[in-house]
Amino acid sequence: MNFLSVAAKAIARRIRRWLQPSLVRRLLFAQIAVAGLLWSATLAFFLYDSNRLPELVRYDRIFLSIMACAQNLAFDPARQQQTLKAFDMALQETSSDFKSDQDRAPVLQVWQQGRLIYNSTPSVPLMHTQMPGRVERVRAGERAWRARAMTSPLLDTRVLLAEPDVLRLNFTIEHRSYYLLPLAISLPFIVFPAWLSVMLALRPWRQVTKETAERGPADLSPLTFEPPHKELQPLVNGINGLLRSVRDRASRERGLIADAANELRTPLDAMRMNVEALKAQTADPGQRELMANLLRSNDRAARLVGQLQQLMRSDEMPRDASPATLAFDELVQERIRLVEALARARGIALEFTHDEATPVAVHGERESLISMAGNLVENAIKYSPDGGMVKVRVWREASEAVLQVTDEGPGIPPALRERVFDRFFRNPDQTQSGSGLGLAIVRSVLEKHGGRIALSDGEGGRGLCATVWLPSSG
Repeated sequence: MNFLSVAAKAIARRIRRWLQPSLVRRLLFAQIAVAGLLWSATLAFFLYDSNRLPELVRYDRIFLSIMACAQNLAFDPARQQQTLKAFDMALQETSSDFKSDQDRAPVLQVWQQGRLIYNSTPSVPLMHTQMPGRVERVRAGERAWRARAMTSPLLDTRVLLAEPDVLRLNFTIEHRSYYLLPLAISLPFIVFPAWLSVMLALRPWRQVTKETAERGPADLSPLTFEPPHKELQPLVNGINGLLRSVRDRASRERGLIADAANELRTPLDAMRMNVEALKAQTADPGQRELMANLLRSNDRAARLVGQLQQLMRSDEMPRDASPATLAFDELVQERIRLVEALARARGIALEFTHDEATPVAVHGERESLISMAGNLVENAIKYSPDGGMVKVRVWREASEAVLQVTDEGPGIPPALRERVFDRFFRNPDQTQSGSGLGLAIVRSVLEKHGGRIALSDGEGGRGLCATVWLPSSG
């Protein structure tokens, strides 16, 4: 019983292994299917060609030889009949396809001076074609024939050859099969089936490749395609394992940065309160200047902590997160009101334009979109000269909402306009202080919302123009 049980389990495992989809078998079956298709197409072509233009009636030399015999022996009817009969027997031997069926053998009919002088098959009625030299389908008796006739003015000689109108395939050494058929079959079997079979068999592989290529750098979710093929499963499992490891590590890093940012807020707030208290208690100009510098440094540190928290929130937001439909123009206008005091302190004019008759709506997460718009506007104010102007414009373009922020600052060289979206990267020639996180936050938010951003020169080639496109809602 134990032996039978072990044998049954082994047989069951083998059956399951054979029934499991396999790329190797898929490749083999695809090659067999393509080879069969090509062979069937080749046979169909030769069947069609043989039926369209039968072997005997296609050659002019046969007709000319029969005419010569009939004309040269016209004054010796006995020898003429004997020669035509011999010629007819030769045609019967040549047409080996019909040797076993005399009723379906080729028919030879010869006329001279308007009189029938030879008919190879008396049971077949006389046949006539419309145009000499052309193969025509003729109905004679109960059967259809492929007939061709040729005429000669000498003694008004007319020769007609006909073969039954049936599908047949005749490969002979003298015909095209000896020269063209090996080439016609071998070349497709070498080139086309190999390519086609590989393309058909590797479709699951291409599906995995396509899904992997379409992933963005922030999408670390497992692949949705689960192949049943045993050759592809280890690859997909390995990719998903790698994505899981990277996702876990990135999550730990984000958690560490978020915790550190939260922990830094408390001592920074306490430091600011203490410095402000000390500044209020002293009248020494030197000490007050030192404390003012401490407060400015504290502001930069607090802003960096805030940007780190924004960056972590934008990274953690799912790609398909779109909780609400938002009025984009109102959202941007609300953010502008919050930074008006910052612009007013430096004498910078803020100009906001939008089409009140055509509201612009987007579908997304409110806080992250506010953070995106706020970083663009704050950067424009920060890098604009005192007394300059920052223009903010919102409009709808086809199926997209567009936000454009233009300043009059030093701008960004074209060679660095992609690198400034990297985290902590700053223009080496930039004199303003900063963390290099503002534009990284903007791009991170846009990637989660399916948007994009482009940087260009400002008006008149001066300053920077940042243009954002987001899918519009409604």
